[in-house]
Amino acid sequence: MHRAWSGAFFSFLFVFLLSGCLASKMVQLSPDTHMVRVEDHGGIFAFNRGNLKPEAIRRANDFAASQGKVAIPIFMESHPVGILGDWAAVKYQFRVISKDDPEAQRTSLAPRADVVVESTGKVSADITTKEQSEKTKDVYTELIKLDDLRKKGIISELEFETQKKKLLSEN
Repeated sequence: MHRAWSGAFFSFLFVFLLSGCLASKMVQLSPDTHMVRVEDHGGIFAFNRGNLKPEAIRRANDFAASQGKVAIPIFMESHPVGILGDWAAVKYQFRVISKDDPEAQRTSLAPRADVVVESTGKVSADITTKEQSEKTKDVYTELIKLDDLRKKGIISELEFETQKKKLLSEN
């Protein structure tokens, strides 16, 4: 009899360890916003880790249905199994709203940014391309060279003015 009992106990323990143990916690964040956290306490023996997300959604939907409403997803986050009691877990944040609410028609999770920056001011910028700035630099450099040639007496005042007008008209 003792062997039969201990064999049954170990069989039960083995099946329990293989099946894992799901634990959940429901938290109210605001009057219509809740979060459910589903943990898998099976550790390395857990085989239902892939069921955590569907289980969290099912529990949220059941919770909303118990109030005659629907659950609208807001955010979902997964956490893999860690060490020393750091269980695999899923956090699912949702709103509980009336079935008649227009928002009940849009029931998909969308990625959201960690930080949102909103600005309504006007922005103006003076944008100069590399090509334009090189042209400007070249004209300036050419004018400096022409002026230097004029000061040294290599070109006349008339030649300087003619070349200057030509450079400025090209730009």
